[in-house]
Amino acid sequence: MSVRERGADPAPATGTARTAVAFSWRHPATWLEGSTSLWRTSLRFRTLLITLALTALVIMVACVWMALAIQNDLFQSRLNQVLSSSQRASAVAQETLDAAVPQGDRVRLQNLMTQSLREIAQQSASDRIALIRVDTAPSSIAPQNVSSGGLTAALISAGLRERVQAGETTQWWQSVPLTDAAGRTVPGIVVGQQIDFPDVGAYELYLAYDLAAASQTLGFVQGTLWIVGLGLVVLIGAIAWFVLRSVSTPITEAADTSARLAAGDLAVRVPVRGEDELATLGRSFNAMADSIQTQIRELADLSLVQQRFVSDVSHELRTPLTTIRLASDMINDQRDAFDPATARAAELLHAQVQRFETLLTDLLEISRYDAGSVQLEWEPTSLAHLAEDVIASMQQLADQHGSDVRLVAPGGYSPVEMDARRVRRIVRNLLGNAIEHGEGRPIVVTVDSNSSAVAIGVRDFGLGMSPADVERVFDRFWRADPSRKRSIGGTGLGLSIALGDARLHGGSLAVWSSLGRGSHFVLTLPRQEGAPIEASPLRLDGEDDGTAFDTLGVTQPIDVAEGGRT
Repeated sequence: MSVRERGADPAPATGTARTAVAFSWRHPATWLEGSTSLWRTSLRFRTLLITLALTALVIMVACVWMALAIQNDLFQSRLNQVLSSSQRASAVAQETLDAAVPQGDRVRLQNLMTQSLREIAQQSASDRIALIRVDTAPSSIAPQNVSSGGLTAALISAGLRERVQAGETTQWWQSVPLTDAAGRTVPGIVVGQQIDFPDVGAYELYLAYDLAAASQTLGFVQGTLWIVGLGLVVLIGAIAWFVLRSVSTPITEAADTSARLAAGDLAVRVPVRGEDELATLGRSFNAMADSIQTQIRELADLSLVQQRFVSDVSHELRTPLTTIRLASDMINDQRDAFDPATARAAELLHAQVQRFETLLTDLLEISRYDAGSVQLEWEPTSLAHLAEDVIASMQQLADQHGSDVRLVAPGGYSPVEMDARRVRRIVRNLLGNAIEHGEGRPIVVTVDSNSSAVAIGVRDFGLGMSPADVERVFDRFWRADPSRKRSIGGTGLGLSIALGDARLHGGSLAVWSSLGRGSHFVLTLPRQEGAPIEASPLRLDGEDDGTAFDTLGVTQPIDVAEGGRT
């Protein structure tokens, strides 16, 4: 407990009790997850929460500062009043003592003590008074120590007494807890100084003052401050919500409109209200939507014209092409009767007419895809048996290129609903490309199935493709190496058509390739029409191909460093 001299910096004798309130939520995990989701997705919620947090922080700091300032001011005012009252009371008592002439009479000294206590009580407005003789030596005439109003020597600290005893004219004060009439502990101040009794010597005079009234006033002010602060937070939150709603509603409408516009609803527009900045933004957005709608319609019309042109030209060319093909067949059948140059020309004519016919067929198929008029002919088909048929039909071509085509079929024998003609065309295209670009190395065709899908993979160990080429391998009329010689005579539309056929079945066609390591195409089809595919039965990458085939015991691991041409 510290003792302060009059004029020293005061310390509040009261303190505020803070109670921590814990909020209990029924489902904390759900509440936290919902709040986190709102924080990420709602600009209005995030801005409102930040506004409330910053407002509450500012108001709390202001209220604490004001409460402390008022508390210090109330304490200082009460302290000055107490010190002044105590000084006045001790001065009046000292005047009475100085005017008295007790002549060493014990009775007169005791009466003088009583009169001094009465004057001190009247002047100080305090009934808590204590008089303690400074000199502890026994005296037959010195009045006994006096205490009233519950102010006992036990409430007065040793430090305060030492300072009062050492200073004859100095006032000292100290904050102490006092007990009121109801037995409650209230904050208080004890002021001490010396007074001089004639014929006896100095006495310590202590006056105690309670600060209950100041404490009640401080509590009322602090309570009012916190109530006003809470009301301000609620009011500012309501204002912020209203302002945010007026600003964020047009933004939300614009976001919804843009989402519908991106989904294909080109006729949707943002509602425009007023002439402010948001209205200007809405009009600009609508103008942009009008421009996009116009351009998309123009492109759609142009695309439709192009599709019709390709379809019409393809149809119109079929009749003369049929005549030319018949004539080329007849000429080619009689080429043995021609001279060598004419015979070679007949062979070239026959081959190019066949390629031209294939190109027209592919163009017609592409135009059907673009027009959305492709219909599948579903029938139960075993993918493993279909792969065997395709490999057998292309065995001669594989022998010409020196490629050994190996079939690995641990699954895929059960019939699955598919358009067998289109799936056969996909497999023929993939196998033809593998033979064409396999550099004479072995080719592995894998068929497998699981509970949701069947798949066939065609793996070659040729030159492979770069990542840039892999990204464009399914583009129309695109070649990885335009200068590479083609012995099969493809049109450049095969993989594009294959991808379209796979998607029509609800499946997928994926590719893995690496330069110097070859390529791996995997066709995955659902076991049931329209059913989702949980996972493909085949891995797309080619890391474990050799190990897997060796485990099955069907073929030996393939060493790409041997048996191939560079």
